[in-house]
Amino acid sequence: MRVGVLIEIFRDTDVDAKFAELRSMGMESCQLVCWDKEIMNQETADKVNAAAENHKVDITAFWCGWEGPRVWDFYDGQLTLGLVPEAFRFERVKMLQKGITFASMIHVKDVATHVGYMPENPYDPNYAGVLACLKELVKQCKENGQNFLFETGQETPVTLKRAIQDIEKELGKGNVGINLDPANLVMYGKANPVDALEVFGEYVMGIHGKDGKYPTDGHMLGEEVPLGQGKVNYPAFVAKLKEIGYAGDITIEREISGEEQKKDIVMAKAVLDELLK
Repeated sequence: MRVGVLIEIFRDTDVDAKFAELRSMGMESCQLVCWDKEIMNQETADKVNAAAENHKVDITAFWCGWEGPRVWDFYDGQLTLGLVPEAFRFERVKMLQKGITFASMIHVKDVATHVGYMPENPYDPNYAGVLACLKELVKQCKENGQNFLFETGQETPVTLKRAIQDIEKELGKGNVGINLDPANLVMYGKANPVDALEVFGEYVMGIHGKDGKYPTDGHMLGEEVPLGQGKVNYPAFVAKLKEIGYAGDITIEREISGEEQKKDIVMAKAVLDELLK
């Protein structure tokens, strides 16, 4: 397992400088994140490809956002996040399709996103609607030789595994997986990350190195904190990853900005490097 970092690109991002900074921190891989469909084009792809070649950076996944409102809580989040809200579903599917194409342009095999608060009840009409859209995205990925990855967070491990298995019933196994963010499982109050691997470990194709605390009320998510200061038991988590044979990267994510973010990323890398010995 290698340790990488999450890099988000905007219209004014100097990708070459970002990759140079990544290498200066002793890393060689990243997941690339974008929430702006207007820059998912060949011009951006050319800049990304040139920077990746220049700095020998391996982009392990493209994390594709979607347009429209997004509220990261337990109330309005139900109405705004991912493909679950019907009002935004059609436009977001189109953007994810564009993201899958963009990932091909930058030679990236894994495409990840948040799907939203997938219904626990498989007989919920909204579940069937979301699943139909997901199947179209998975088909596109399969045609491109890519994988579609669910980012964990809003759904329980059992709900997520059921959705993957329901997709596989029609499209077959192989290119649907999970980008596991252990902190999200904690911050959304959905599961202990180590135990979650018992449920869906076979599907994990990517990992975020992030930490957080459990929610303390029924409205707001738990707090995201520097790696090692939250409720993710990283020694046990990494040991479990080794046990199940996970050989991919752990990509550090720290949801703040500035020098404090860089300091926390460097610290997180040191913690993970020690555990991966």
